[in-house]
Parts: sequence; C-alpha cells; structure tokens
Amino acid sequence: MDKRLMAEARLVRGALLAMVALSVASALLIMGQASLLSQLIARAFLQNARHDALVSVFVALLGVITLRALAHAASQHSAGLLAVRVKHDLRARVLRHLLRLGAAFTAGERSGELVVSLTSGIETLDTFFRDYLPALFAAALVPLVMLAVVLPLDLLTFVVLLFTAPLIPIFMALIGMAAGALARSQYAQMGRMSAHFLDVMQGLLTLKLFNRSGAQRETIRAIADQFRHATMSVLRVAFLSALALELLATISVAVVAVEIGIRLMYGGIAFEQALFLLVIAPEFYMPLRQLGAKFHAARDSAAAADRLYSLLDAPLPTAQGTQLVPSTVNAIRFDRVSYAYADGQRAALNEVSLRIPRGAHVAIVGASGSGKSTLLLLFMGLLQPTSGSIVLETDAGDVPLASLDLEAWRACLGYVPQRGYLFNMSVADNVRLGDPHAAHEAIARACARASAAAFIARLPQGYDTVVGENATRLSGGQAQRIALARAFLRENALCYVLDEATASLDDENEAAVLASLAARPAWQTLVTVAHRLNVVRDADEVVVLDGGRVVERGTHADLLARGGAYYALLTAYGEVAYA
Repeated sequence: MDKRLMAEARLVRGALLAMVALSVASALLIMGQASLLSQLIARAFLQNARHDALVSVFVALLGVITLRALAHAASQHSAGLLAVRVKHDLRARVLRHLLRLGAAFTAGERSGELVVSLTSGIETLDTFFRDYLPALFAAALVPLVMLAVVLPLDLLTFVVLLFTAPLIPIFMALIGMAAGALARSQYAQMGRMSAHFLDVMQGLLTLKLFNRSGAQRETIRAIADQFRHATMSVLRVAFLSALALELLATISVAVVAVEIGIRLMYGGIAFEQALFLLVIAPEFYMPLRQLGAKFHAARDSAAAADRLYSLLDAPLPTAQGTQLVPSTVNAIRFDRVSYAYADGQRAALNEVSLRIPRGAHVAIVGASGSGKSTLLLLFMGLLQPTSGSIVLETDAGDVPLASLDLEAWRACLGYVPQRGYLFNMSVADNVRLGDPHAAHEAIARACARASAAAFIARLPQGYDTVVGENATRLSGGQAQRIALARAFLRENALCYVLDEATASLDDENEAAVLASLAARPAWQTLVTVAHRLNVVRDADEVVVLDGGRVVERGTHADLLARGGAYYALLTAYGEVAYA
C-alpha cells in the first residue's frame, strides 16, 4: 500500500468513507445470504417444509442478493468517482509544479518521458483507486466481520479461518516485493521508449537526409524488445501470484470443508450451522484472492506514482514576491550577479554588473556559451541568481526583482527567443498568446510591425489558418515573424527582449523589423542578443560577455576602434568587412 496514494484518497473523504461503509455492508449481506440459503435448504430437504412456508425465506434471499449487487455497484461507483477526482487533482498539481519549476528544470528532462508521466502515468493510477483500493478495504473488513460472527458459532472453524487467512497476504507481500521492482523497471523502460520515439519523430527529416533511418529502426527494435522483456517479467510474476493465491485459498477452503464434514458425520455440528459455515468459507477468502489479483495493478500504479512524486518533490526556485511592478522604472540594474547550473557545478555568469536605462537599446554579444541566454533568463525572472541581485531603479528607490510578482513582471515584457514555438492553432491564436484579450485590429498592427501581414494575407484562411505543430506549415522566417508579432502585441510593454530574434529573417524583413523597433516609444527599453552587425550597430550600448564575465562595453564605433574582444568577435563572424 503506497502511503502517498492513500493520502491522495483521503482528499476525497466522502467516496472513501462510502467504500468503507459498503465493504462492511457487503460482509453483513454475505452472511445474511448464507444464513437464508442454509435455512432454505435445511427446511426444504430435511424438514420437508411446504412450498408456501418457504416463500418468505426465498423472497428475503432474493432481496439480500439484490442489495448485495447494489452495494457492489455503489462501491464501484464510489471508487470510480474517487479515481477521477484524484487523477484530475494530481495532474493539475504536477503540471502547476512543472510550470513553477520553469524552463531551467524541464531543459534537463526528456519531453517524451514527461508527457508519458502526465498522461498514461497518471491514467495508470486509475487501477489503484478503481480496483485495488476497493479490494483492499474488502480484504481488510469482510474477513474481520465474518470472524466476529463465526467466533460465537463455532470455535474450531474460527481457529482454522484465523490461521489460514494470513497465508494469503504473506505470500502476496513476498511476491509483491519482486513485482514492485519489476514494475518500476517496466515503467522506466516505457518512459525511455516514449522519449526516444518523440526524438525520432521530431528528427525524422534529419534521419532521412543522412540515411540513418535504418539504424534507428534497429535502435527502436532493441528498445521495444527491452520493454517487451520487462512487461513479460511483470506478467510472469502476476500470473505466479494468481496461481499461488488461488492454490492457498482452495486448500484453505478444503480444510474448512473437511473439518466441518467430519464433525457433521459424527453429529458434532448441526446441519444448518455446518452449511452456513461451508457457504461463507469461500466468501471469507474471496476478498483476499481478489486483492491478490489486483496487487500487480497496485505495483504498476506505485511505479508511476514514484515518478510523479519525484517531480512534485523537485525543489522550487526561491519563493517569489508579491509586490506589484512599479509604474515607472528608470533602469534595471545587475549588481555582481552570478549564476551556476548543475547545482552550482557549472558557472554561467560570474559577478556581472550592468545597468539598462529606461528607453535604451542595450545589445548583449558574445560567443556561444558566454552566458547571454542565462542573463536574459535572469532578467525575466525565470532563474534566480546564485549570488548578487537584480533591482529596478524607481523614483521611490530600488526595488529588488525577487520581491515582485514575477508573473506580473513577465507580463510587462515582450520576449522573442531565437526559435519561437508556435502551437497547433491559428495564426491569430498564436499571436494572441501575447495578450489573450487583444482585438483583431491589435493583432493586425502587431503583425504589420513584425513584417508578417503580407504573407499572412496569402495564407488559405488568413489569420484563421492553422499553422501545424511547431509551425510545420510555415517557413522558419514566417514562424519567427509570428513570434515577433506575439511580442509586439504587448504595445505597452516596458521592455522588449530579443534573443537572436531576427537571425532567421532575410535582409528585407529584418530591416523592416529593426525599423519598427527603432520607432518604438522613447520610454520602451530594448534588450537584444545578436551576432549580426546590423542588429547591434545602432545600440546605445554594446555589452560583450566572455566566459560569463563582462569584458567590454561601449558603443559599436568605440568598441570597433578599440580592436578588442568585440572586434575579434565580429571578425570571427565575418562582419568587420561590412562595418
């Protein structure tokens, strides 16, 4: 029994209490059915009672059978309700937690494996709450109620039942130890297989172009074969469990039948009482057998739950504040900010100090791995500095970025990554992610600023055209212009943050986008990360990063004349000849 899954069940107390009450009711109804059946048979065959004298007993027996069926149906309904509520709540909690963990956490995970955990992994829990949990309550309560009734009736049968019943859960636990390890291995194999399938599907074109599809077929065959072996191992243990439990239950019922039969032959017990005990004996072991049959499903659920709880246990970033974003921000300042990935083992920024005045255009340049993207993530509050601080300079004084409601802060930014992700929605809906309440006129203005209006007008349904998963129906430049329009939809943004946002655009469209940015209001700040000269040459300040440190800063002309790191960087990218 997984304690954390049981804690989830307690969140839906009504359904849980209903299952407990129905399990007790089922036990009482089972004994009522056995009592009426033994009376009916004894009166009909031993006492030669008339048919009309048996009608009342027969009707009562039918009533008890009906009530037992209704109790079973009600228990299944309660279990189903419990399963649906718990799965819905757990899926929402895991998803919220992943969103709060942010891109820094998910970048270290495999997307396919996370998707499996949130979909089929949570659905695997259905068998725990719908099948295993009712069986667990029945196995715990039904035999206890029966033992309480049997004890005053017949001490010997009570002793036989008392000492044979524990054999089933003991063997179930022993087999379950092996089943649990195998189930966890199978679930891990499924996660790896799903993640690999997603990688292959996303890179299918590359595999075809480099003639590696055949090699991938062999890899997939090997992974699928490993998953098959893991699944078969779980099934072997499950079938072994069913065999062992059925054998133990059958032998136990046979022992009860033999001791009752011998005593009945020698007049040591009344026929009606003996028949009653003989009828309830299989019913006594039935809940334990059903629990054993469902036990492998509980192991599968526990394996899925382990992964889900490992996600929920992942520590969240430093708790964010709740302060509102100031109405006027004079500058954003980095004070000796450092950040390291991999639990502090891989430094990305080292004591970076930087001031971005309101309305300025600041360009961040540097070689790959110099810390540019990390700086932007810190700027947007998606990462928290390892040391140092980021503050907003306002008329009322400095306001630490960490004290703000970071969701409200990000709502004040217009961000465009190097490869903006487009969802399988219409063009308008993808742009509207920048402002869910934007009117069509605002969307059209944003697309015009992003130099996207012309090609959108040529699409089959215009703004209502579905772009496909990750914009598979658009070119790279078209998709990037829609991502730019998404940022431009925030017309009142305090700052636009562009991370190589124009790298996939042709010269004409890039020039149009840069002209639009240059015409922004004087109070809007622009922070760009770029390698191309025409993006950074008009910046008010160029900041050069190298190895996570600021090594140079100044205007484009000053840095070019200095012939230092900036000059070397432009030379490496072949830009100096066009300066």
